[in-house]
Amino acid sequence: MNARNTLILLGLLAALAVPAAAGDHDHATAAGPPAFDRFRALAGEWIAAEDSEMVKKGDLVARYEVTSGGTAVIETVFPGTPHEMVTVYHADGEDVVLTHYCLGNQPRMRARGSSAERVEFAFDGGANIDPATSRHMHSASFRFLGPDRFESEWTELEGGEPVLVVKSRLARKTG
Repeated sequence: MNARNTLILLGLLAALAVPAAAGDHDHATAAGPPAFDRFRALAGEWIAAEDSEMVKKGDLVARYEVTSGGTAVIETVFPGTPHEMVTVYHADGEDVVLTHYCLGNQPRMRARGSSAERVEFAFDGGANIDPATSRHMHSASFRFLGPDRFESEWTELEGGEPVLVVKSRLARKTG
């Protein structure tokens, strides 16, 4: 290949790379239902807004990362600890769905209702779960209290009965 062709090829590659790289960070253009925008807006670190059984006020509780060109949100709860859990949120048509990775199973939940400030998820299948007997997260709800505060509630079932309800009130970490 001569020098002229090499320069043309490098120019074309650079022209193609710029829009692709920009698209990775342009979350506003990613499609999805309005409820999914609430989860994309959580990007960053979140701390406990109050003491609870599991955390003290100010403890780092969760990290949210928007990925895949704005089409998925990864939530990491208790990052870097032995209790770390991961949940991935994404749109499925006009619905928001999540897959929660914990306890050796992967329950999937689908938003069954949402309003301007609230999103409710209900069990919708999963992997490594017999919902009648397996211990697993079965439902979750989020109440958005503004851009820098939200509440969540997760309900875990075993044998079809609630065995744990985890309530969190979180605030965006600043500084």
